[in-house]
Amino acid sequence: MCQLLGMNANTPTDVMFSFTGLATRADEHKDGFGIAFFEDRGLRHFIDRDGATCSPVAEMIKRYPIKSEVVIAHIRKATVGAVALQNCHPFVRELWGRYWVFAHNGDLKGYAPRLHGAFRPVGDTDSERAFCWLMQELAKAHASVPGVDELSCTLRELLPQPAAHGTFNVLLSNGQALWAHGSTKLFSVERRHPFTAATLADEDLSIDFAAHTTPQDRVAVVATEPLTTGEDWVPFAPGELRVFVGGVLHRAA
Repeated sequence: MCQLLGMNANTPTDVMFSFTGLATRADEHKDGFGIAFFEDRGLRHFIDRDGATCSPVAEMIKRYPIKSEVVIAHIRKATVGAVALQNCHPFVRELWGRYWVFAHNGDLKGYAPRLHGAFRPVGDTDSERAFCWLMQELAKAHASVPGVDELSCTLRELLPQPAAHGTFNVLLSNGQALWAHGSTKLFSVERRHPFTAATLADEDLSIDFAAHTTPQDRVAVVATEPLTTGEDWVPFAPGELRVFVGGVLHRAA
């Protein structure tokens, strides 16, 4: 299946160390990749039908000094839908004057939701259909963009519906927060002061986070499988939704 990477931080942060770890796994997941960086309400969005180990776009991103508070990345192993640019995650839509970004790992069997609003898939993946349905239902539930707690409450009601059709590991963001839903395999780690060093699990590359951070920094990373050794990656329970704001797990008011 595909692999997911999400990051949420309280200050614009470089995600290239984690993205390098994700890209290392693209030998198996070679049917496309994508990454999206929020910058305030703006968005940088890069996708390619080539794998992250051979794509010139991926090489450009690794060298580009992009820092962001919310990042979502995906490497694809095609199961539903052709190997084509329109089927590459993450997908992007606009709702309430904000960009929404979505990436999915898993298969949804017999999933054919009724889409009757403005959100329609461009490609032919079950993932994009699920995203369009989520956007449609969020638009029906709220007249304008609500707060994080209210959005989280609505998503807790909506996400089990596509999840009932199969594996639904999901990352979703509109720049306000990072929502992560675990179905079968998803992990998260929170990094804060005192920062330590970490080594990628799939490549001989280490970083001393203390040399690149301040005591006030907070960073949360979500991945399909732990990207590093020596850190406390916490597995999601089946059906669990975690919400990250400002680099920490958000506790609803």
